Amino acid sequence: MEESFVFQWSVIRSLLSILQWWAFNVTVIIVNKWIFQKLDFKFPLSVSCVHFICSSIGAYVVIKLLKLKPLITVDPEDRWRRIFPMSFVFCINIVLGNVSLRYIPVSFMQTIKSFTPATTVVLQWLVWRKYFDWRIWASLIPIVGGILLTSVTELSFNMFGFCAALFGCLATSTKTILAESLLHGYKFDSINTVYYMAPFATMILALPAMLLEGNGILEWLNTHPYPWSALIIIFSSGVLAFCLNFSIFYVIHSTTAVTFNVAGNLKVRTTPRNASTMMNSNWFN
Repeated sequence: MEESFVFQWSVIRSLLSILQWWAFNVTVIIVNKWIFQKLDFKFPLSVSCVHFICSSIGAYVVIKLLKLKPLITVDPEDRWRRIFPMSFVFCINIVLGNVSLRYIPVSFMQTIKSFTPATTVVLQWLVWRKYFDWRIWASLIPIVGGILLTSVTELSFNMFGFCAALFGCLATSTKTILAESLLHGYKFDSINTVYYMAPFATMILALPAMLLEGNGILEWLNTHPYPWSALIIIFSSGVLAFCLNFSIFYVIHSTTAVTFNVAGNLKVRTTPRNASTMMNSNWFN
């Protein structure tokens, strides 16, 4: 009886973690697209950097100030050997996602992201030598075929945006597999993962963002009619990104890498509809 209760609670916790990650994921994608489109802030590296800065601050507040979770001590060598590679891939994943949003619609980007379960299975098979049942391989055929069909018939197709989203799938798969290894192998929790990952990610992105987008941001500040209001919105998206980053690792901790990426496909049915509604809403005009 007790084992049955524990199993049921584990299932419920996994479902709740997926739902809250799904909600934050959809919200951040739509807000980012709106920042690029409505605020004309076309600087994906800087937006990503802001997100990681907010994640660093948020994790520090939760662990150090509020003391809601104890800090898990990690040796400096392990930080560079295990956490830094995941942070680097996480950066690549976020940047590629934001870059793709600049050039292709949210709906098309999310459709391409549906390819992630396939890349996750292939990577785990090729690199990590993990074997899957033939039914899992068979289930990937309609996913790959559907994405190819959608790409051919997409009216707003942009090769650069398409490639960014496609390579983003590979980065998402790699990030998820590395995070699963860290969370289950090192006995990390989600907030400690953000605490160690986000500062590395900020360090990686800060210099490229300043060099490649610094002059453009200064020009944007001088020409935008309401720059300070816009900056508040951009940094608010960083708070949402902190919640999203926490929820990502919480889902991976509660489930597996493949489950996480398959669950990601469920949001594809809702994201385009919500994005279209919000982009065309008078509230944003």
